Amino acid sequence: MQAIIVRDRDAGLAGLTPADLPHPHAAENDVIVRVHAAGFTPGELEWPATWTDRAGRDRTPSVPGHELSGVVAELGYGTTGLGVGQRVFGLTDWARDGTLAQYTAVEARNLAPLPADVDHVTAAALPISGLTAWQGLFDHGRLATGQTVLVHGAAGGVGSIAVQLAREAGARVIGTGRTADGERALTLGADAFLDLQTEKLEDAGEADVVFDVLGGDILDRSAALVRAGGALVTIAMPPRIRPKDGRAVFFVVEPDRARLADLATRLRDGRLKPVIGAVRPLSEAPAALGPGRRSRGKTIIRVAED
Repeated sequence: MQAIIVRDRDAGLAGLTPADLPHPHAAENDVIVRVHAAGFTPGELEWPATWTDRAGRDRTPSVPGHELSGVVAELGYGTTGLGVGQRVFGLTDWARDGTLAQYTAVEARNLAPLPADVDHVTAAALPISGLTAWQGLFDHGRLATGQTVLVHGAAGGVGSIAVQLAREAGARVIGTGRTADGERALTLGADAFLDLQTEKLEDAGEADVVFDVLGGDILDRSAALVRAGGALVTIAMPPRIRPKDGRAVFFVVEPDRARLADLATRLRDGRLKPVIGAVRPLSEAPAALGPGRRSRGKTIIRVAED
């Protein structure tokens, strides 16, 4: 089968290359998915699991990408809850070959059924961003109706979903980002937007939840913006500065079939819209994802036609 692989950790995005790989094996409780569309997170090339398995052994060449939408092609021994020919979407294990391939092996519990009226490209943009946004806002941030949330990177993959979910939950949403992101953040439902290039972060005022995807100095300064009893939640790095009277949480997204199904319903109903930029075929993935290629919105790789 055709796939995109990485062999050299030091090469970064420039190391993405096409390859012909054996068809994957379905282990117990796995499914083999014929991938129709896949998502890729550039930061995953820095994750240890991209290069070694859970025992610390080298597992290159690795197939990157951990978001997919496709059709179940084969069931492993003992797999239940899904059937051959079923449309599914979800995310793959960090320490196994990923989704930039025609076929991939996935634990069945990491996938959810995909409604027939949701296209694969849209669905592939949702698993990591959607689950991260939900878990950050509600599971870790405990955001409630009537509260204020400050969302950094409000026009990005995770931030744009967070803005929409928080707005629907009845929260007041303040987005931050670059100058060019302001209009998009407001269109998605932010009540206000703070331009990090021209305005002071401290002018955003206090929030019950600060949801950070940027890290660094922005994360450090955000601790002072958390109201008493609130939370600073980040996916970028463990916080170095904690709120004076609140919680600080660093987390990594976890699979959740039930939540994926809920997000798919929101997609189908038009209540949730991932921000999608370029859509490229698998053969063009190295060029589309390589150094210097920046798309406004998430780049999706179309592996097969619907």
